[in-house]
Amino acid sequence: MQNISYFNERNKDNNIKLKKQLYSLPSFVLEFFMGVENKTTSLTRLGYAQDLKIFFHFLTTQVAEFEGKKVQDITVSDFNKLTAMHLEIFLNYLNLYDYNGKTYTNSSKSKARKLSTIRSFLKYFFKKEKINSNVATKVDLPKIHDKEIVRLEVDEVVKLLNQAENGTHLTPTEQGFHKHTAKRDFAMLSLFLGTGIRISECVGINIYDIDFENNAFTITRKGGNRVILYFGEEVASALSDYLVDRIKIKDLPENENALFLSLQKKRMNVRSVEKLVKKYSALAAPLKRITPHKLRSTYGTNLYRETKDIYIVADVLGHKDVNTTKKHYAAISEDIRRDAANKVKLR
Repeated sequence: MQNISYFNERNKDNNIKLKKQLYSLPSFVLEFFMGVENKTTSLTRLGYAQDLKIFFHFLTTQVAEFEGKKVQDITVSDFNKLTAMHLEIFLNYLNLYDYNGKTYTNSSKSKARKLSTIRSFLKYFFKKEKINSNVATKVDLPKIHDKEIVRLEVDEVVKLLNQAENGTHLTPTEQGFHKHTAKRDFAMLSLFLGTGIRISECVGINIYDIDFENNAFTITRKGGNRVILYFGEEVASALSDYLVDRIKIKDLPENENALFLSLQKKRMNVRSVEKLVKKYSALAAPLKRITPHKLRSTYGTNLYRETKDIYIVADVLGHKDVNTTKKHYAAISEDIRRDAANKVKLR
């Protein structure tokens, strides 16, 4: 069986963080997390806990029916006092609020996520017949406005890869590091742009996950599923060139199998990959804020334009719902509408 220790360690860290969060919540909340454990990821549950902490803080500081209670003293039956109006006020509260000495604001997307958490929370206890109703179902989710889809154009992809390969316009300090990381950086960016993988999938790849005989590699998707993806000759060339140097690196306890390593000989983490992409993309496309996910968008758009098959794009990107694919790749919808205009003949 393939070793997916990176993801096991990540889940372990999330569960440790979750346990710490639960210390500041009422004891009955643990039942909810036990109830959803088999249907959610560790990261989702950690997000639930953070959302609930904010909601409980709101109840004890802003709602008269909970006034005078400490968060840990709230009982499940107290939620029978909760009304839809309380939740409407909560959504308004999220626009600007103070918590633990800091001031926070929330976008419509963030507010919708917090309300979804409360819906799931109340739904669980309503189903268990411990509260009389789930009033959160009476509150509409905030409308989330579509963001502008940002992706690289063909010439910008060329510039990005050239910068990673040659480091021409990097600062003198960056060029000093580039001498040691050029092959790694070029291989990583080629893999992003040539396969559309997520950043978490990228940092979790091990050396033995790569199969050059079939130009294939194994990744761990969200939720822990292992799938095989394939790459083209350009990606294969970049990876094999990098691996010539990579396999020479020794003495890497706990990181000896990681494909992409930092200069400290440790598995690269999400933050370091984000900084890497930002560094090169600022030179290739200075007016665009390019992230690893934008490289994924670039690949998805290019794949659709080559195949004209939205289902292939959804499958390769690991989308369970094809509507997710359409939503995130504006050019796909544009091309579909453009093609539709030529399907109906008038004369």
